[in-house]
Amino acid sequence: MRFSSKRRNSWTALIADASERRTHRLTIDGDVFEVVRMGRGEPLVLVPGLAGGWRLLKPLIRRLARHHEVFALGLRGDVDRGGGLGVSARSHADVAGHAADVSDLIDRLGLERPALMGVSFGGAVALELAVQRPQSLSALVVQGVEERFRVSLGSMIVRRVLDNYSLPTDSPFINQFLNLLYAKKPEPGRQTEFVVSRVWETPQAVIARRLAHLEYFDVSDRLWMIDVPTLVLGGSRDAIIPVSRQKRLAQEISGARFESIEGAGHIGFVTHADQIAAQVRDHLQRVKASV
Repeated sequence: MRFSSKRRNSWTALIADASERRTHRLTIDGDVFEVVRMGRGEPLVLVPGLAGGWRLLKPLIRRLARHHEVFALGLRGDVDRGGGLGVSARSHADVAGHAADVSDLIDRLGLERPALMGVSFGGAVALELAVQRPQSLSALVVQGVEERFRVSLGSMIVRRVLDNYSLPTDSPFINQFLNLLYAKKPEPGRQTEFVVSRVWETPQAVIARRLAHLEYFDVSDRLWMIDVPTLVLGGSRDAIIPVSRQKRLAQEISGARFESIEGAGHIGFVTHADQIAAQVRDHLQRVKASV
């Protein structure tokens, strides 16, 4: 499960060592997608969340790349195509559109049945792809997601504020949003600065549009179609999607396992990257041993 030599040579090597990342840009339907490759081993495709793109996943990517060849994908709207970030040649109406993009990227990269991992919004995308094309995956891992999005007054307010008001990164609204992501008031320091700067690289309009896509996300009546070894990871302190609902997702998928990440909030992939990477490695080793 490797690139063809033609594909491999087309990558731009930022640093030659396999422990460092390589980047490439692919165009689908007029939109540019950034793909980052790092590490060696069996391929693992990583789909980012609502905001921050693959850059917010750097702590997790580095750890996963110790044992896997990680392909971290960008989402439609993450790359400036000339009109500014978030300006898209073809906007999606729902999460299924993003799943189609991921499927196309996997095909374009020449990967055959890679493992797929999605976090938060990316977890919804991964679930959608798994119900549509389970035969294209060897394993599935999702974190911070459930089978359908529950629209709340809070989510509606967040989307409308993002759509209509330009917010500074130090606004009380953003601070409250961070509290939800961490499930507590985050300590000042490099990690919090990293999260704020990465999240805010994604335009507000793009975040709002993806929230709108989630409002129609529901695979609850199609989970039976997932025929791939699945691991569901949930932060024990996730304030956005409670761990009980993530555990229920695992119960609804045939043969799936659930593991709680103790003390983690919604962005456990940043704050608890070591624990999550260990769970992912264990799951993929189990899958490989069962073949």
